[in-house]
Amino acid sequence: MSTLKNKVQLIGNVGNEPEITNLDSGKTIAKFSIATNEFYKNSDGEKQQNTQWHNIVAWGKIAGIVEKYVGKGKEVAIEGKLTSRSYEDKDGVKRYITEVVANEILLLGMKSENNASE
Repeated sequence: MSTLKNKVQLIGNVGNEPEITNLDSGKTIAKFSIATNEFYKNSDGEKQQNTQWHNIVAWGKIAGIVEKYVGKGKEVAIEGKLTSRSYEDKDGVKRYITEVVANEILLLGMKSENNASE
């Protein structure tokens, strides 16, 4: 377990069309969100659903796979690392964001040749 320092694995549905950006450096970045669902029963025995949204960032080869094959509603498995960063919005307010930087993506329900890792 000592080698598993910062590893995230998620399976969920893509919530929006990926935002693809080609940087001046020649690198490509893809940003999108996925929803994961957890089901449980409340104290009255009624089934409940808890949805969590996760921001995903993919670079390079993985971003190319996202651009070509990933769209809103698709089910994907993501493996990567958790990162946090801050920025100032247009009003000068400091904002914080947590993202999963993907190093592998598995397109569920599709042919295995569409799966990719860096």
